[in-house]
Amino acid sequence: MTGPAVMDMKELEQQVRPMLIAGRGVEVEAMIRPLLASGTGPVTLWALLAQALRVQGRVIEAKPIQEMLVDALPGHLSTRFDLAETLLLLGEFDRGWREYAYRYSLAHTTRIERKVQRPRWDGRPIPGKTLLIHDEQGYGDTFQFMRMVAWAKEKSQANVILEINHETASLARRMKGFDAMTLRGELPPYFDVHAEMMSLPMIMGLQLSQLPGEPMPYLSALPDRREHWRKRLESYKGLKVAFLWAGRPTHFNDANRSMGLEMLAPLAQDGVTLFSVQKGPKEEQALNPPLALGKHVVSLSPEIRDFEDTAAILMEVDLLISIDSSPVHLAGALGRPAWVMLPLLPDWRWLQNRDDTPWYPSVRLFRQTEWGQWGPVVDRVAKALAEFKAKKG
Repeated sequence: MTGPAVMDMKELEQQVRPMLIAGRGVEVEAMIRPLLASGTGPVTLWALLAQALRVQGRVIEAKPIQEMLVDALPGHLSTRFDLAETLLLLGEFDRGWREYAYRYSLAHTTRIERKVQRPRWDGRPIPGKTLLIHDEQGYGDTFQFMRMVAWAKEKSQANVILEINHETASLARRMKGFDAMTLRGELPPYFDVHAEMMSLPMIMGLQLSQLPGEPMPYLSALPDRREHWRKRLESYKGLKVAFLWAGRPTHFNDANRSMGLEMLAPLAQDGVTLFSVQKGPKEEQALNPPLALGKHVVSLSPEIRDFEDTAAILMEVDLLISIDSSPVHLAGALGRPAWVMLPLLPDWRWLQNRDDTPWYPSVRLFRQTEWGQWGPVVDRVAKALAEFKAKKG
């Protein structure tokens, strides 16, 4: 076997991991390629090379390396998860969903794994039985895959219990496709089989051609909340744009998907009011925005109590502009216009090389072309915003 010694390998890995996080894939590739020139080498080197290619946006080139690694190490779950993300990003759903089933027991997923003492539903009709469908990951994931609950009920012919987190439960209650609801943390009623919400694509063999599916939209806002926010916003003339610029800081990929508020200065245009719907540690930035944004920004964040408020706001504004975040999925599920600013290596659900998404007909994508470079993305969004404003009159 060629390549560095074991101790050197550990040192190399420690050296390049921060480089990969910083998007320095070209440099990492240049370091690793000579060590694999013979076509053989330690598994760790091949894994680092695959990641270096992904960081450069060369996902197609990374795929055969990851497949080789999975063949060599079928029990290595993080390798299988990495392959799943690559396959899904490329739209290869058949194997992608199967590999995605290995998403548990990783450093960032252990806390969400459920130990359920009942068999998983296998996709066959089970009339007379009870199926528990439970959410498992972030709010955006829940909004995205809620649509499949009704599909699962139709296919299973079962009595469906939906177990869901407290924060999205009120929106889910107005959705069709289940017979009873229980909240995460409660003891659910008796059930015969279960399925994680994000395992439904694998169980039901979801294909790209089936998206977005029916009904669309599948979520709705409360009429009384809409009326409240309509009155709250009616004094602002011109184009009304909700926006946010940062995700949850604890998200494992947050540094890649979030940006600073000051970077959105090109969105400050005459005839446009920017309503901050940012929640979390960064929301206070909109209360004292950079001078370039100044008079154009109104922070709604302190008034937003829950996702019902966010949904109502999205129904009353003309557009949402956001980084990859849960309000984007909420807007898509509501059928509302949303523009998403994506990093060079986006989350798998946004696919590659397209400015639309099969998941949400009302959503438009603006992608980085270089790692970490948000400036050109924001400039394209600003140009599109000016054109959108002109069309709206």
